[in-house]
Amino acid sequence: MKFEKNICILNVGGTKYAFTREVIKDFPLRRVSRLHNCSSEKEVLEVCDDYDQERNEFFFDRHSEAFVFIMLYVRSGKLRFVPQMCELSFYNEMIYWGLESSHLEFCCQRRLDDRMSDTYTYFSDEDIKAEDDSRGEEDQDNPSSTERSNAGWLERMRRTFEEPASSVAAQVLASVSVIFVIISMVLLCASTLPDWDTAKNNTVEEHRIIEAVCIGWFTAECIVRFIVSRDKCEFVRRPLNIIDLLAITPYYVSVAMTALTGENPQLQRAGVTLRVLRMMRIFWLIKLARHFLGLQTLGLTLRRCYREMVMLLVFVCVAMAIFSALAQLLEHGLDLETSNEDYASIPAACWWVIISMTTVGYGDMYPITMPGRVLGGVCVVSGIVLLALPITFIYHSFVQCYHELKFRSARCVRSLSAEFLN
Repeated sequence: MKFEKNICILNVGGTKYAFTREVIKDFPLRRVSRLHNCSSEKEVLEVCDDYDQERNEFFFDRHSEAFVFIMLYVRSGKLRFVPQMCELSFYNEMIYWGLESSHLEFCCQRRLDDRMSDTYTYFSDEDIKAEDDSRGEEDQDNPSSTERSNAGWLERMRRTFEEPASSVAAQVLASVSVIFVIISMVLLCASTLPDWDTAKNNTVEEHRIIEAVCIGWFTAECIVRFIVSRDKCEFVRRPLNIIDLLAITPYYVSVAMTALTGENPQLQRAGVTLRVLRMMRIFWLIKLARHFLGLQTLGLTLRRCYREMVMLLVFVCVAMAIFSALAQLLEHGLDLETSNEDYASIPAACWWVIISMTTVGYGDMYPITMPGRVLGGVCVVSGIVLLALPITFIYHSFVQCYHELKFRSARCVRSLSAEFLN
């Protein structure tokens, strides 16, 4: 748009700011810089709330005090919350002007994350309601309502299999899946008992049927979830789906190997690969993460705190390298006549360092010289300090993830109660 005047006036909540056209063009706020590319008054009104062409003044019905702090960010590069103003309200102002949470100072980012996790469910409820209303209006106006109804049916199926608390049917499917997981784990644990072979010979057909039914359920569940998923590539890349595949595949590999080798028990017992594949069924326990809030919280915390976990691992590895070298030197390298053979090498001493730093102390290895015992005390104290340093960050992230998932679950429970009453 070709402005008649070189000076542009921004009126934000009654507070006026004057800028030249060159400043408007390269303004750090995206909404303001968009004004320079507007070619008509209609496009200008899509950016601002009103426009006075005579005075070249643009009106924005927004929070004036919040815009003052945003302008301070434009000038100084530091963005902080307005005192006595809700964090979420200020965040809405930021989004309106084209800023993101990453522009905030670190302390304000933590405050915003805590606030958003506390009120997550309310935003989700409003978004879902608005989305449902818009879908309903589109279905009435669009003649191809059959296709949209099919898409809605697939979405309900997806939520039924992916979100156990979304409906009564989803809870029933989740309960059945948990029962099959428990049965599979009982069979896996019982198969390692000394008397299992004798019991299996007496009821071999029943065991095969139970195992086949469990695997059939898991396979059908995985196939249906793959069919109703929105993005097939994203479905394959998800960790839980990869674990499901690793848990199901060993059964079919075992059946194929049995078909190839026959029922020869000596040949099957010699197959180390077969025993490893059977033990991989322990991954079925991770399937419970779909149904239990605690496991979901643990997984989400590990995903968000991978930097802190890497930092903790680096601390431990550096301490292991230092203390194991010193322990090998003090216990074995200085006096060869009274050397402690448990510390004959640095890798052997690493085992003693890790169980000492974690305060486990099995007692299978221990220093016998006075310098070695002093080093052991320093190693234990250092381990406590090093392990405690990143724990604070991980703890706060765990609490935040727990509240976030709890509010999501509460939202699903409310919708489930409404569905049950209806």
